Amino acid sequence: MEQVECIIVGGGLAGLSAAYGLASAGVEVMVLERGDYSGAKNVTGGRLYVKPIRGFYPELWEELPYERPIARELVTMMGDGAHTTIEIASDRFAGAKPQSYTVLRAKLDQWLAEKVTEKGAMVVPNMKVDELLRKDGRVIGIRAGGDEIGAQVVIVAEGVLRLLSSEAGLAAEPQAKHHALGYKEVIELPSGVIEDRWHLNPGEGAAQFFMGACTKGMMGGGFLYTNKESISLGMVVGMEDMRRRRDGTESWQLLDEFKELPQIKPLVAGGVVAEYSAHSVPEGGISQVPKLAGDGYLVAGDTAGLSLNALVTVRGMDFAIASGYFAAEAVKRAKKAGDFTAAGLASYEASLRNSFVLKDLETARAIPGFMENPRLFTHYPVAVSRLLESIYTIDERPQAGLFKKAWRGLRRDFMNVATVKDAWSMRKI
Repeated sequence: MEQVECIIVGGGLAGLSAAYGLASAGVEVMVLERGDYSGAKNVTGGRLYVKPIRGFYPELWEELPYERPIARELVTMMGDGAHTTIEIASDRFAGAKPQSYTVLRAKLDQWLAEKVTEKGAMVVPNMKVDELLRKDGRVIGIRAGGDEIGAQVVIVAEGVLRLLSSEAGLAAEPQAKHHALGYKEVIELPSGVIEDRWHLNPGEGAAQFFMGACTKGMMGGGFLYTNKESISLGMVVGMEDMRRRRDGTESWQLLDEFKELPQIKPLVAGGVVAEYSAHSVPEGGISQVPKLAGDGYLVAGDTAGLSLNALVTVRGMDFAIASGYFAAEAVKRAKKAGDFTAAGLASYEASLRNSFVLKDLETARAIPGFMENPRLFTHYPVAVSRLLESIYTIDERPQAGLFKKAWRGLRRDFMNVATVKDAWSMRKI
């Protein structure tokens, strides 16, 4: 059986990050990617938080093929025939060292795969791994079709579906209640049009989140990210909510209907759809993170459940890169000690627990449960829009005072037992 020092299953950001660190240290690495190329099967909305990971592989961040630094954050609450948008802009969001950028994963992952290859690692596309090989309970390699390849350690970064790792017993089989369905279109627009529509200075970007009527009461929301000459527009909907519907609604219809809304139609006017894709998204939080290291293996990225929906921010790419970095560091230590057992690889989980990755997931432990409250996606977006609509409405009748208008709306929609219960549950998030 052919032997390499390390096999990495999956050529996404977690796998490539690990491969870059290992190849840079002279470790023999083989990355096996089932897609036509790295990034071919990725559907991430398109935002990378860079500040948390600047200390990992700092030589990469000046060259990385970003789209736009995010200078404006917008949250749109959609009610019945009305919507309210809150815009947050700060010079510090996109200053000398922006905190986040939009990216196109097909471009980003291919670029990183090239960097990995330059360091001496092998990145093999169109390679579907069918099985993890074991001996005496220890992972010793992989089987792909008729080929068997041995390794001192295997890093499993296959993605959210966990087809390989769940079958091998390294992680639990995915459940609908812990996942959402994400789907998006990349819509081409001229750069000047993008900057005009989102009130951006040349080169700046915006991120916009939509919640409320767009998901028909289901957990989730819409998203929009501005790229250099396109926008990434999509939706994320709770998979369990989608399964429970009995009205015949298909997920793809939500995006089509979303684009036809009067609030959205002007944003995509004149655009040409260049790409459509869909995939599952991990939403279970830290409760769904499996054992991260064992005899002869490590688990990284989405496979390890390292994704965070914190209501106002959605993160995953920075977690993936960080997990790949820490996986590489653990393998290097294990190689030096000649110990690829669970004990020899235990520094991986320890590093993650001491980093922002598992600390931020732990801080957000209560959020997945909090998001099961349907009022977040039904009552509150409608109530906020209705309140502000009433304040700005002028008709033929004598107008009530501003305070009286606001108080009437607050009493009707916010001063009740259900809202008090919701507010009490928020203390955990």
